Amino acid sequence: MRPAQAIMACSLMITELLVSELTVPYHREMPKPKQAAGRPRDGQIDHAIARATREVLAERGYAKLTVDAVAARAGVGKAAIYRRFATKQEMIFAATVHDMEEPPPPDSGSLRGDLAAVCATIADQLGTAAPDVLHGLLADLHGDSALGARFTGTFIERERFVIDTVLDRALARGDLARRPDTAEVHAQLIGPIFFWLMILGGDRDQVPAFSRTVADTVAASLAA
Repeated sequence: MRPAQAIMACSLMITELLVSELTVPYHREMPKPKQAAGRPRDGQIDHAIARATREVLAERGYAKLTVDAVAARAGVGKAAIYRRFATKQEMIFAATVHDMEEPPPPDSGSLRGDLAAVCATIADQLGTAAPDVLHGLLADLHGDSALGARFTGTFIERERFVIDTVLDRALARGDLARRPDTAEVHAQLIGPIFFWLMILGGDRDQVPAFSRTVADTVAASLAA
């Protein structure tokens, strides 16, 4: 077994455990960001909150970050934050990994190309997030089933909608003989990259090449 394949095999076992902690019934309709009634959201406030979250994280770390500190740094009231995010964890994830919108990649014309684009996005998102932030998020989600379920419905379903789009394209093109399970494919893509970065502490400069290997391996297994 080649090193990349060995890493993928080990990572998928861990990913299966992680995904089981964050699983709620998946609905294929694209989840829409919740918008409170009243005035439209101000994009400048969105950016101010995200920037403040990253700054406070850099200064205090994940465990000591508070919504009060972020609100003060952003120059907004806490109500402005809670209109956007129900929890501190959602606010942090949106500021450091990806926000409430996760658009599918452009159609590359092949399953392999689309998966490579998805993996490149995953690698970029996880590669720029501080390890202590992701470790802190996972610990909180693992310890609170309600928080984990909300997180899945807020962020994970958006990621799976991207996978849905890619798989539907592949099926329509004839790249696939059958429709794979979306959650399983999602885990197969994100698991090895997460394992490489967060468990093995792999070289971040090698992540782009490794993510292409992941995409190639998953595409080949789905087309077999």
